[in-house]
Amino acid sequence: MQAPLKLHAMRTVILAAAAVVALCSCAHVPVVNERQLREEAAGSQAIRVDGSRGPLSRRQARKVLARVGAQAPDADAFDRQLAIEQIIAASPLYTGNSVRVLQDGTQTFPAMFAAMQDARRFLYLEYYTLQDVRSGGRSLSDVLAAKSRAGVRVRVIYDAIGSLGTPAAFFTRLRAAGVRFVVYHPIKPLMSPVALNDRDHRKILVADDKVAIVGGVNLSTTYESAPPLAHELGGSNEGRNGGQSEGGNGGGGSQPQSAPSGAHPVWHDVDLEIRGPVVPVLSRLFRAHWNEEKGPPLAPDGAVSDPPQGKEIVRVIGSSPAKLATRYYVSVLTAMRSAQSSIWMTAAYFVPTHQELRALRAAARRGVDVRILLPSHSDVGATLAVQRSYYPELLGAGIKVYERSDGIVHSKSMVVDDVWSLVGSSNFDQRSVLFNDEVDVVVLGKRTADALRRTMLTDIRHGKRITWQTVRQQGTLQRIKGWFWRLWQRLL
Repeated sequence: MQAPLKLHAMRTVILAAAAVVALCSCAHVPVVNERQLREEAAGSQAIRVDGSRGPLSRRQARKVLARVGAQAPDADAFDRQLAIEQIIAASPLYTGNSVRVLQDGTQTFPAMFAAMQDARRFLYLEYYTLQDVRSGGRSLSDVLAAKSRAGVRVRVIYDAIGSLGTPAAFFTRLRAAGVRFVVYHPIKPLMSPVALNDRDHRKILVADDKVAIVGGVNLSTTYESAPPLAHELGGSNEGRNGGQSEGGNGGGGSQPQSAPSGAHPVWHDVDLEIRGPVVPVLSRLFRAHWNEEKGPPLAPDGAVSDPPQGKEIVRVIGSSPAKLATRYYVSVLTAMRSAQSSIWMTAAYFVPTHQELRALRAAARRGVDVRILLPSHSDVGATLAVQRSYYPELLGAGIKVYERSDGIVHSKSMVVDDVWSLVGSSNFDQRSVLFNDEVDVVVLGKRTADALRRTMLTDIRHGKRITWQTVRQQGTLQRIKGWFWRLWQRLL
């Protein structure tokens, strides 16, 4: 594990140096004016919903949205939220999709490899970290090379810093097979530190515009590790006896655990497998990035005439700070501010902005069930000190906080009122707002929301509830570290 650790340290130093320059210039988190957005939403057009044959009529759209609104605790608040989302989003809602929640690499990699294997026309892959991962006895390079030689157009975007440690032989082999690459913001000797700081953090796989996989899972070997079967089935005592669960009272004051020295930690994450009319939106997002980065001309994808695949309503949110398109940030803020009954979220790096923290605390104080699942150890150690420095403020507002200790929590997901769900690449931090190109997916309806809540309950069962006793046991040094890193939280 020494080589990956050194590579991660190198990436961290590069980004930190670039962020220092950005902090000293004009990098500022935007202030979202809720009142102005509500006024604009009140006078906006009817909410647009597209299907497999194009935009629905107003009557059809109202019918589709009414079905979902009936599942929300407050239909009016839900409608206002969707109206605000429509103002800031670059794409409409799409109905007629099927959505499957994929948990960890054990579910995500087989789904990815199956989608690639079934491709007949084209494959688009866009990843922050791209490595020669394996699944089912085959490597990524085996599959992509074979598909390219079979006539499938394989096009790949990867981030120069996120994929810093990938051997050159991997790319050489695939180029020889006809795969075409775009390196996002390659590192150059005299490159501006500000430009160096802007990264492509997206994780997208699209096959033939029929299936897309998107979320927080990189094509990284860190996801090849898998927990013991008994552990995933609840055979572990951790979280049931050793940690405080709902209604329990044991172990709440114990210190967060760390991964065993020298062990390969399990990475816990969530992706969505999507089929239906919204998939071509992700293709267009990929193609736009490809063209912006001066990739070779792309052949047309061709029309898709597949019938609806399900009943899920989905919106794709592509964010790019270079275009001042902080769509994810506004969407998350409006969702939290509109919440009526619950906000459940998982955050790999909990470094909230002032407005995000205020929205969470305000929701809890008006009676919303706010639960936050966080890691107890991380690949970026400073974020742990930062997240724990917020615990007094969170607990003081009545927010339930949990830490999962058996592995690294890398998920980025949120469920609001058991009807609005978000999964994507954006972290709950300032880097995703200020610097990174990101992609996130909003899904409306209880089916996906319930599935995501089940993944969060799994995390909670394998974690522990943070209490005031936990906070008191952190010690003075831990609190000083937290406040120090909060001063520099934009670097994280």
